[in-house]
Amino acid sequence: MHVVQLVPEMQEGGVERGVVEMNRELVRRGVQSTVISCGGRLATAIEDAGGWHVTMDVCSKNLLTAPGRAHRLRQALAELRPDLVHVRSRVPAWLLRMANRTLHLPVVSTVHGFNHISLYSRIMTQADRVICVSHAVRDYVQRNYRTPDRALRVIHRGVDAAAFDPACVSAAVVEAFRQEHGLVGKFVATSVGRLTPLKDYETFIRGVALARKEAPSIVGVIVGGTHPKRQRYATRLQALVLDLGLEDVIHFAGSRREVDAIYALSDVVVSCSSQPESFGRSLAEALAMETPVIATAHGGALEIVRPSRDGFLFPPQNAEALARCLLAVSQHDFSGLRASVLARFSLDAMVEQTLAVYREVLAEKAAAPLHPTPQP
Repeated sequence: MHVVQLVPEMQEGGVERGVVEMNRELVRRGVQSTVISCGGRLATAIEDAGGWHVTMDVCSKNLLTAPGRAHRLRQALAELRPDLVHVRSRVPAWLLRMANRTLHLPVVSTVHGFNHISLYSRIMTQADRVICVSHAVRDYVQRNYRTPDRALRVIHRGVDAAAFDPACVSAAVVEAFRQEHGLVGKFVATSVGRLTPLKDYETFIRGVALARKEAPSIVGVIVGGTHPKRQRYATRLQALVLDLGLEDVIHFAGSRREVDAIYALSDVVVSCSSQPESFGRSLAEALAMETPVIATAHGGALEIVRPSRDGFLFPPQNAEALARCLLAVSQHDFSGLRASVLARFSLDAMVEQTLAVYREVLAEKAAAPLHPTPQP
């Protein structure tokens, strides 16, 4: 089997990391794997794992250049001759629709988020199979696009048990990070993700500030890079920290590779997303590191966080409720987090379920070789 994954770029983020993991696991299972994107710092990881990365502009939303880019994609796919294309974002999906009119390649899509309801977003629901990363996403797709049940599959994001293993964390890396940000002797609340308004870091900052009135040892760490288009948001967050006098309390760590060590040294990992997360990758990874979590009570987080067992849930944009959750975690003992989350959300299970979808689609094609599925 030869599978091509289409993704806009390979910089950072949950989708991109998922593509890297899927590529590696496909290669390990003897599947030929190619990723097409406009590139980025994670692109080298594709070929390091034995896959092939093709750099191509499948990211730009420029309608004037779209026909030419679709033509180049068609040429690339004709040369690669994959058995199946797995598309993970809307711009690549539209380009694939144009490129695939004469190729008739089977297509699997993954809906990674609660995108705005529109014709533009509908493209992600028009594939031979539509993978949803949570039941919440599946319900959203069914409700708004009436996608047939037979086309939908729920496959939760899986945690890489080897990459997120408390027993394998470097003590030196943990200590270096603690020293770098002055975290020794502190109760560390960490939030992981790109600096975007949807992550609602304002509530995180205010929640930490409120919790410190009763527990002065609480500090906050924000781990995530800033896209050039989001620089103004990052500046606003830094200004908020200054306004609240939290310069020595809230630490911006930027984009970091040693995320496992950061989860391990954290006392709690927090997701304050103002809009529902499709799944909540950082929550599952933190639990695999035996770190409890706090999350806003909507979206995929509801499928991960069991209140008082894994951590706590709170209403979106409610800093007072977050502060109460932070205090509750500091006074609560948690155990068995890793075993529980891996039983529910493992990388191996995700990969095997995805391969089963691929085989199902290819079997349908083989059963009707003279009647390729028309592209919507």
